[in-house]
Amino acid sequence: MSLHLQVSGLTKSFGERTLFESLSFSLSEGERLGLIAANGSGKTTLLNLIAGRTEADSGEIVFRRDLTVGYLEQDPRFPAGLTVLEACFHGQDEAVRTIARYEQALASGDAAAIEREMAGMEALGAWAFEQRAKEILTRLRITDLDQAVETLSGGQLKRVALAAALIVEPDLLILDEPTNHLDMEMTEWLEEYLAGRRMSLLMVTHDRYFLDRVCNQIIEIDDRQLYSYRGNYSYYLEKRQERLAAADAATDRIRNLYRRELEWIRRTPSARSGKAKYRVDAFQEIREKARVRRSEESVQLDVRQTYIGKKIFEVSHLCKRFDRRVILDDFSYLFARYEKLGIVGDNGTGKSTFLRILLGLEPADSGTVDIGPTVRFGYYSQQGMTFDPDTRVIDTVTAIAEHVTLGDGRQISASQLLTRFLFSPQAQYDYVARLSGGERRRLYLCTILMSNPNFLVLDEPTNDLDIRTLNVLEEYLASFSGCLIVVSHDRYFMDKVADHLLVFEGEGRIKDFPGNYTDYRTWRKEQEALTAAVRTPVPVKSTAAAPEKPKERVKGKLSFNEKREFEQLEAEIPQLEAEKAELEASLSSGTLSTEELIARSERVGALIEEIDAKSMRWLELSEL
Repeated sequence: MSLHLQVSGLTKSFGERTLFESLSFSLSEGERLGLIAANGSGKTTLLNLIAGRTEADSGEIVFRRDLTVGYLEQDPRFPAGLTVLEACFHGQDEAVRTIARYEQALASGDAAAIEREMAGMEALGAWAFEQRAKEILTRLRITDLDQAVETLSGGQLKRVALAAALIVEPDLLILDEPTNHLDMEMTEWLEEYLAGRRMSLLMVTHDRYFLDRVCNQIIEIDDRQLYSYRGNYSYYLEKRQERLAAADAATDRIRNLYRRELEWIRRTPSARSGKAKYRVDAFQEIREKARVRRSEESVQLDVRQTYIGKKIFEVSHLCKRFDRRVILDDFSYLFARYEKLGIVGDNGTGKSTFLRILLGLEPADSGTVDIGPTVRFGYYSQQGMTFDPDTRVIDTVTAIAEHVTLGDGRQISASQLLTRFLFSPQAQYDYVARLSGGERRRLYLCTILMSNPNFLVLDEPTNDLDIRTLNVLEEYLASFSGCLIVVSHDRYFMDKVADHLLVFEGEGRIKDFPGNYTDYRTWRKEQEALTAAVRTPVPVKSTAAAPEKPKERVKGKLSFNEKREFEQLEAEIPQLEAEKAELEASLSSGTLSTEELIARSERVGALIEEIDAKSMRWLELSEL
């Protein structure tokens, strides 16, 4: 297995801020490496260094000779004037350049140029590239290949750039947030596509299912140091907990030693001159180590939640279309108190439009939206808040409120609130322009919660947030005593926070599904399998007697045993869910031994399988 990439002693700073120092790791053929770090820790900067887009302060990056490298940037850009297909072929690879010249010849109608470039295409085997590009673009739902890139949305541009990185099939593919702007089906297709390729991967993504299913190694930047875990995301979680527990134990031992040495060093001053100098010098070193505090910094979301009454909102006969594209078609829905609703569906099916109609930001063609008098919305939009880049972080928050009331009634200053959102006192006086994309999202989330909403409407809140912030946000939403509507393509996030779904299927069709996203995917695959089975003709011998037509069952009539089973499932499923929630809380407590972690993790896995099986059976019986 050959070495593809060696990073040695890499250090990078911006002014007085050091992102990482003496960073070293390697990547070999066939390895699929996921990079995890908090927002602002330098993930994108590290990828840019490796891709040669910027320079390190010190250190060395060495690639294997003749290695081909592809890079998907977080915010890709293409020269104006290119079409979608030309943008896919806008690279340094000779085959790609030949395809670009061939496409230009076709557009110009120059017969001689077409013939010349066709010969070049044949010689380089480039026909497969063009076919692969069109196939990948179709999978990513980019169908107008002649559209100018400057007219594309940010999400479409990211998908074109992803296609451009994939079609070359490089030896090493570097991906910065590849799942951003992909819907769930596209993300699952990308998982399968990468799993079926031999290329090595180095990626930054906050999609935890993607990390779990694609990566076989995780590296984490924590406190400017790098830690490596040879396994997927699940393995990383287990081993990281062990590392932190060991670090805590080591710190405790050093503190005990420090206390003993302190007693010794404080003995009568007159005896100090006779103390061994090496003991005095060693004491200074022990004191520094004992002062080290490993702080698992996390966003603290405990702002006050305003009371919400029984009447939330009711949507009646809502219709909305843009020209011929139908978004809502006579849609009605009664929202219940404390409901946590997830909205999923392909891009362009109208999820964000529905939220804007609900909030009164977009008019419906017909129908009504009746909002309860106590409802107080907090809206986190997909576009995010537009911050003045020349404004300091602290001024952005104090412009909204000088003080904020917490859940326990205490008041804290805007500066203290920012500290809870992981903005250090120094960072609070940085200009917004210096924040990373994830830090801006975190600041935006802070401004939303400052208004003490009792109904959160979150449109793609997971984009650009680091995994640690996502975990805390998930816990906050799970205990949120108000109402929630969330649109997200993050499958892991949706599984944790939404108790049922509205599935936007397109053309105004909306399915109300009683379960999380994994339940829905399982159900849909079963429905697709049943449909395929019905469509497959079964050969029947002509001599066989015609089978007796089975008696049709009257819909809505359960047998006595089925009714008892249905009632039993309704009682068992909440009990299993409660046990799973209790186990998951204990797993994240940081107080368990390794044996307890393993045992409880295995029990959670068994519970998930049991809950899925019982939920599917409940669905089957509920549809009879």
